[in-house]
Amino acid sequence: MWSLVSCANQEVVRAIPVEPGTSYLYQGDGNPAAMPVMLQEQPMLAVTSGPSIRAASYLLLDARSGQHLAGRSFETARAVASTQKLVTALVVLDAGNLDKMVRVQASDVAVEPTRLGLKPGEVYSRRTLLYAFLVKSCNDVANVLARDNAGSISAFAAKMNAKVRSLGCTNSNFKNPHGLTVPGQYSTARDMARVAMTAYRNGVIRDAVRRKYYTFHRADGRTVTLESTNELLGVMPECNGMKTGYTVASGRCLISSAASGSREVILVQLGTKTKYIWDDARIMMSWGLQRLRSRGGVAVAWSAN
Repeated sequence: MWSLVSCANQEVVRAIPVEPGTSYLYQGDGNPAAMPVMLQEQPMLAVTSGPSIRAASYLLLDARSGQHLAGRSFETARAVASTQKLVTALVVLDAGNLDKMVRVQASDVAVEPTRLGLKPGEVYSRRTLLYAFLVKSCNDVANVLARDNAGSISAFAAKMNAKVRSLGCTNSNFKNPHGLTVPGQYSTARDMARVAMTAYRNGVIRDAVRRKYYTFHRADGRTVTLESTNELLGVMPECNGMKTGYTVASGRCLISSAASGSREVILVQLGTKTKYIWDDARIMMSWGLQRLRSRGGVAVAWSAN
């Protein structure tokens, strides 16, 4: 077993692996330098202190080291709604060739409720679709990207599950690219935190999810300005994106990230039943950034499968 230690206070905490097989030493300037790290094995415990928030499950972590800062029921399996679109994006990006043109099919648009209004026969680049998908959370776009990538929704779901397993997720099962409720589809706050850390390190995803607005050029020449579903953007200055989600079954879900100087946090909230999820996210991430400020010192993180 590997553990994670803060050199500032030597308290024992738990960590989300950053990248399988790689160790990171964060130096004073905040820049990671990859190198082997060997420290004495210690028990892995979760830090659970922090502001009170309403999510049924949540996990706040240091986005640089993977260190848990606060959490509750983060191993509990539950529906995660459209936050799983981050997994969809990672699978699409693994295939690359974002400038490839994709033709919309009739089967792609037979989905509710959030749609961009694509029409069969229209042609768009993967990149354009991916940005619209991440900003506005469009389910018809999810279907286009999935079919283009794997040939069918079921084949794409298999790729999603293979992807999260490669990230060390052990309690997740995905059946579609958009997160609409189906039996047997679930994840946990901890697994989604692993997904979020990987997404946070991808330049394309980071550029898309930080945008409050995105101009989408339709195939017929018209343009439409899409507004992000993330209500923290433009309200919390430190927030730099990630992904929203909601279904009746899942409740309100939100993966959010924030940065202040060299300090960065990621928060996964699942199963919130009130509209106050945005306030909770702002309060919890602000607390996390302040906690990292007060700790100082050198953080060491590493992982092993």
